[in-house]
Amino acid sequence: MIRFTSLGSRRRRLPAQRAAEAGFTLVEMLVVITIIGLIMALVAPRVLNYLSESKVKAAKIQIESFGSALDLYYLDEGRYPTTSEGLVALVQKPEASPTWNGPYLKGAVVPSDPWGNGYVYRSPGEHGPYDIVSYGAEGHEGANDITSWTH
Repeated sequence: MIRFTSLGSRRRRLPAQRAAEAGFTLVEMLVVITIIGLIMALVAPRVLNYLSESKVKAAKIQIESFGSALDLYYLDEGRYPTTSEGLVALVQKPEASPTWNGPYLKGAVVPSDPWGNGYVYRSPGEHGPYDIVSYGAEGHEGANDITSWTH
């Protein structure tokens, strides 16, 4: 004989149990937020450091690219652009350049440094035939300058 039991008493308890177990308590939420905060406190400085390092590397690569373009300019003209002609001479023909064969930079535009500032170009330079400087995140001359020469 098959015996059927009443599930009524179980059914009455289940919704009450589910209501007690549904959701998170305030303490659980605070613990999760604290853990997330600790992880962010450990990870954020490293991410920001990688970001600043990558901008410095990008500026160094751009300066090397300018150096290559300046060498091509020198081969065509027999001189480097003057300070007054600037890096613009790599993308626009100066008036007194009969053998200019540019543009020497891709895109025909002189890019800004990774911080949005222009590069400083001097020719003749103090450290070689030309000097190229990015003042970095500070935007003015200081200890964190990125240069075409080694310190």
